[in-house]
Amino acid sequence: MSKQRGGQKIAVLISDSSRMGCQLLSNVLKASRYKFSIAASVTSSQELHASLASAQPEVAVLSGSLQDGALSGLHAMREIHSKYPNLPLIVLLDSCEKDLVVDAFRSGASGIFCRVKSPDELCKCIYAVHQGQIWASTNELRFLLEAFRSAVPLRPSDANGNRLLTRREEQVVTLVADGMSNREISEELRLSEHTVKNYMFRIFNKLGISSRVELVL
Repeated sequence: MSKQRGGQKIAVLISDSSRMGCQLLSNVLKASRYKFSIAASVTSSQELHASLASAQPEVAVLSGSLQDGALSGLHAMREIHSKYPNLPLIVLLDSCEKDLVVDAFRSGASGIFCRVKSPDELCKCIYAVHQGQIWASTNELRFLLEAFRSAVPLRPSDANGNRLLTRREEQVVTLVADGMSNREISEELRLSEHTVKNYMFRIFNKLGISSRVELVL
C-alpha cells in the first residue's frame, strides 16, 4: 500500500440516513491518522446525485439506506457507477447479508463495510479503496464465489447475437473466475504475461468494465 503524500487530503463524500449519522462519520474521518477531507455530507438520494456533480469527491461512502427509504442508497449505486465509473464506491451496510453483498458488487461497489466493525477499520477501508484495492471480508468474498458458481454460464453477445469475446478471451475469463493471477494464467495457457495483460485490456474494453470483480460478476 503506497504512502499518502504529505499535505494531500483524500476528498470523501459521506452519506447516512440522518444528519447525526453523517456528523459521526465526519468526526471519525477527521480524527483518523489518514488525511481525509469531507467533500460533501448527504442524507438522501437527491442530495447524493447533486453533490456528486458539484463536490467531485475522490471516494464516496454510501449508506445502504438513506432518508428516502430502506436500501435507497444501494439502489442508487448502479446509476452512480454508470455516470461516474472511475469513482470508488464503498457501501455501509447494517448487516452484510449475502444478497446485499452480491448486489452491491454487481452495482459497482469497490468496498463493502459492515457497521459492526470499528471506525478505524472504516478509515483503512476508505484509504485502501482510494489506492485502487477491493475491500471485502473473507465471508463477503465467499458470497461472490458462491454467486458465480450458481450462475448460468454466459457468453456475452451484441445486439445481433454475435459473440463479443473470442474463444481465447473466454478461456482467460474462466481462469480469472477461478482466482488465477495474470502470471498463473500465462503459465496455464503458455502465454507471456504481457499477452495476458493485453487480453485483459481487450476483455474489459469489450464488456465495458474496469475490474476483475466486475468481470467475475
